[in-house]
Formats: sequence, structure tokens, C-alpha cells
Amino acid sequence: MKKFDVEKIVNEIIEFIQDYYEKNKLKGVVIGLSGGKDSAVVLALFVRALGCENILSLWLPIHSSEDDYKDVLALAKQYKVELKKHDLTLIYDNYVEDIKKINDVKNTDLLNANINIKPRLRMMTLYYYAALFSSLKKQMYIVAGTSNKCERYVGYFTKGGDNVSDINVLTNLTVSEVIKIGEYLGVPDNIIHKIPNDGLSGQSDEEKLGVKYSDIEKVLNDYDIDFNIKDKINKLHENNLHKFNIPEYMGQKCD
Repeated sequence: MKKFDVEKIVNEIIEFIQDYYEKNKLKGVVIGLSGGKDSAVVLALFVRALGCENILSLWLPIHSSEDDYKDVLALAKQYKVELKKHDLTLIYDNYVEDIKKINDVKNTDLLNANINIKPRLRMMTLYYYAALFSSLKKQMYIVAGTSNKCERYVGYFTKGGDNVSDINVLTNLTVSEVIKIGEYLGVPDNIIHKIPNDGLSGQSDEEKLGVKYSDIEKVLNDYDIDFNIKDKINKLHENNLHKFNIPEYMGQKCD
């Protein structure tokens, strides 16, 4: 098994960010912080690459945990980045109430749809702030994605929500690799080792998926693993391929 050289990977990611920004004449980045490891590691990497003065971090609660907010506050203070709290709870609640009235449905009927509204509202807000700060600062701000390779493989994201971004630095890194980078960059232990959850459903990621991230990583690395677990993970992957491939009609075929 090839050793994961964390210092080398971190330097490569920083160079990747800096090269992209220089080539495209960009200045700043908007990052949504959840209180979890992925967004924290993305923040730490961009601070290294761009400097803390060019980072706008956002906390976008929708019936969210105050403990997560405390972690976000501590993270922003540690990395000396600007943090704005934009509470979307009222917008979300009004939206859901309107849907219930228009369609005469109950909360139980809306559960899955409601979960997906939240990341879409958040991504809309991230892009609004990117446009706003581009105007205020007279230099271009873009939105950073925070998904890792394991999440992407099983399609654990919302179309039109947390899969939307302008630049991604974790999508080819597994959960264990993200943790190693976080430890290297000094992300607090309570954040980097926090049990991952979407902050939406009241379940941990692994409870919701029905598989462990460590097992997804084994499948990605083609390690030996129980057949039933491997089959379940690959079915999650196959069932969510539609999230990556949007069919397009290419026009009438010539005879």
C-alpha cells in the first residue's frame, strides 16, 4: 500500500489553488462551515493558499446545533477569517409551510424533500455572498466545495445543493486522508474526529447510508471486504450515478 505523504499532498493542493486563482484572476473564496471536518479542512487549506484576509466563511443554520456553531466560531477565530452568520431557519420554515398548504400534505410526506431543501438554500446563499463580495471588494470571489471522495462515490450529496461549487480540493481524498490533512493543518481534534452527520436528518452519515466510511474506503482501494457490504456500497454508487450524468438531447440525427 502506497504511503500517504500528507505534507506533499497539502503542498500540491495549495499550489493547485494558487495556480487556478492566478490563471483566472480570482481573489477570494466563500466557504460554508458546518462544524465538521470536511469544511474545516477546506478552510485551513484555503487560508494557507490565499491568506485569511481573502476568506469569507459562513454559518447558515436551519434548526442547527448550537454545539456545531461553537465549533465554527472557534475555527474562524483560530484561522482568523471573517465569519458571517446568516440564519435560514425562517426562510426554510415558511417555504415548508407554503408547500404543505398548497399540496395539502403532512410533515411525514415531506421528510426527504425537506432534507434536500436545506443544502439548496445554503448553496444559493453561498453564491449570493460570492457575488456580493465580488462587487464590494471589486475582485472575484468563488465558492469552494467540501465533499470528499467517499461521499462522492456513494452519491451522498444533494443535486443542486452541496454538489455545486466552483473549485473542489477534497473530491479525490478519502475520509481517512482528509483527517490526516486536518491533523497536519492543526484543525481541532473535536472537529476532525467528530462523528459525521448531515445536520439535517438527525442521523449520523453512516446511519443514514447504512455503511461505514471505512468500508467505502476499502472498496475504493480494492481491499478485501465482506461481499454483502461491498455489494451494498456499489449499489449505492450505481443508484446515484444519475447525480453525475445529466442526459442532454443533442439534436436530430442525420439519415
